[in-house]
Amino acid sequence: MTTIKFGTDGWRAVIAEDYTFANVRLVSQAVADYLHEAHLAERGLIVGYDTRFGSDRFAAACAEVLAANGIHVYLTGKPTPTPVISFAILQKRAGGAAIITASHNPGSDNGFKYKPEYAGSASPEVVDRLEGKLEANPIKQLPLAEAEKRGLVERFDAMPSYMQQLGGLVDLDSIKRAGKTIIVDSMYGAGAGYLPQLLDGGTTKVIPLNAERNPTFPGIRAPEPIDSNLSKLKKVVKESGADIGIAYDGDADRVGLVDEKGRFVNQLQVFGLLAYYLLDVRGWRGAMVKSISTTSMINRLGELYGVPVFETPVGFKYIGPKMIEQKAIIGGEESGGFGFDRHIPERDGILASLYLIDFMLKRNKTPSKLLEELFTKVGQHFYDRIDMSYPSEQRPAIVQRVADAQPENLGGLQVVKKTTEGGYKFLLQDGSWLLIRFSGTEPLLRVYCEAHSQEIIPQLLSDGRALTGI
Repeated sequence: MTTIKFGTDGWRAVIAEDYTFANVRLVSQAVADYLHEAHLAERGLIVGYDTRFGSDRFAAACAEVLAANGIHVYLTGKPTPTPVISFAILQKRAGGAAIITASHNPGSDNGFKYKPEYAGSASPEVVDRLEGKLEANPIKQLPLAEAEKRGLVERFDAMPSYMQQLGGLVDLDSIKRAGKTIIVDSMYGAGAGYLPQLLDGGTTKVIPLNAERNPTFPGIRAPEPIDSNLSKLKKVVKESGADIGIAYDGDADRVGLVDEKGRFVNQLQVFGLLAYYLLDVRGWRGAMVKSISTTSMINRLGELYGVPVFETPVGFKYIGPKMIEQKAIIGGEESGGFGFDRHIPERDGILASLYLIDFMLKRNKTPSKLLEELFTKVGQHFYDRIDMSYPSEQRPAIVQRVADAQPENLGGLQVVKKTTEGGYKFLLQDGSWLLIRFSGTEPLLRVYCEAHSQEIIPQLLSDGRALTGI
């Protein structure tokens, strides 16, 4: 019996332990069986991969299984960002995509993301169907060279059509002419080279960091664009006098932002900036979708601009389908992943970075001044989180302890409501909140909070931790 389980976006595991060629072929056969059952097999499947150890070979193994099942494979010829592969689904009208990537996980890991025909994260219903087909049928294989000879595997470059798409969403020429200095940290991942190529040919300079392929991700715990991993970017931005710093995670579906002073702008604040940009600068109107673990600034912007806001559990497998259902202009999560209307219902760190740069130019303001402007609209918002591991056998007792908790105050603020969908969220009297959420795939829980004062954050997190008993 397989132990493979899809998390918030795909299956991830340690290379050579659970992440093996045998298991990649097992998942690939499940994908092939699903495509046939869903009558999507005749449309073919995109197969792409990132810069991690062995990703190209794991992608080849996936292609061999799909081809053996009579499914035409469009195989990327180089490491390619997840949003670029997702867009290729629409461009080629394919039945979906299989992407070999562990996104922001440590270098010891690799993963397998499945993107359905609508080019977003697989919904819970699709995930259930995929998991139900694991080990259902014998694995078929056709050697890659033979599959290519028969025309079942076709190598292609997904980059050109994606770049053309972004050119239709953002005025790239105005950014090229602006004479700005942009530092971009690709974190040794698949997003390397995209921003420099998009903005080449003008007075704006794009200076790359960590743009070479290195599967060990040296100097960082993992390719996740959060404050603790961006010391080099912050230092370079500050010392060089650059206008903005941008970072992407390992497969470039998440974005990180560093302001002109070399300070990290957290993911919730970036979500607020992007939503404000679309509403106020671009004049877009429509629903906005947010996960339970991200900012209440979105709710306030919804009130100010008269647009509805929908909240989902954590993960784009919930956010993406809700974006499609509501024709939302933006969807976002706490981890720095944002999807946009007129594009794909999927996170795209590269497009998000272009929108942030364009916002800076349209307002003629630095990133720090843009954040100040946002706060004048919605009030100040500060955020932090702590991650805690625990012995797996203690999970039931910890879950029960949090489920039973009915605190009157947290961080010195009155608790006015507790919700339990997707986690245990405590809403406080001034609009601040605290969330306790258990990982579905490992013995880990996270305590998140957002408040209107930076000073209250440590006490809120401490009170949240006390509720868990850890």
